[in-house]
Amino acid sequence: MADKQEVAVSTVETNEIVERAKGFWARFSKPIIYVGSAIILLAGSWLAYKNLVVAPNEIKSAEQIFPAEALFDKMAQTGFNKDSIALVLNGSNGITGVLKIANNFGSTATGNRAHFIAGACYLHNKDFNNAIKHLKEFSTSSKQPQSAAYRMLGDAYAETKQNEEAFDYYKKAVNVADSKDESTRFISLSRLALFCEATGKTKEAITYYQQIKDEITPAFLRDNRIDFQVDKYLARLGVFN
Repeated sequence: MADKQEVAVSTVETNEIVERAKGFWARFSKPIIYVGSAIILLAGSWLAYKNLVVAPNEIKSAEQIFPAEALFDKMAQTGFNKDSIALVLNGSNGITGVLKIANNFGSTATGNRAHFIAGACYLHNKDFNNAIKHLKEFSTSSKQPQSAAYRMLGDAYAETKQNEEAFDYYKKAVNVADSKDESTRFISLSRLALFCEATGKTKEAITYYQQIKDEITPAFLRDNRIDFQVDKYLARLGVFN
């Protein structure tokens, strides 16, 4: 499901080049949403909570986050809005906000997920500093969500004009992406290549566009209806294959 969410929007993410770094996140904001609960819940879902025997804090935090996490999942699939984001972040009407959960249970797996959700919500609201704050608190050994978190950090830093930090996190997103996971690999590589081109890192852009050409199969692009014309992007940088 997570793969499908990322692939479904890859055309939106990669069909046009950004103009320098200005508004980079705004042009590529939709991919932030694919990190919805299909990825978040990999770290631990309500089903996992019911079936696993964990420490008291884990049980309590998992129970508290479930309504907010379910709403975040719904938004990831149907669309985000400010009211729902505020509810996920701050809670109300029987929902405990992820900010409170992150603060009270930050050392738990649930608290870790709360930071991820908070970061994604803040990024969607263009509150980039808070997005950075929470996403840097998130860490997992699962490659797909970690790559997504690094991409979001890259987006937040790019939007705040901290281009070197953005470049570093985009590279981390590529480095952590499983070579066998074409979806995550493609999204991370294409984001990095586009960013390099947008910020004048021509040599690096060529390297990463070529890497896309070498690693991502035409069948993957065709089957997922992704119109990413890597040869065209290379040609505009003076590389003709």
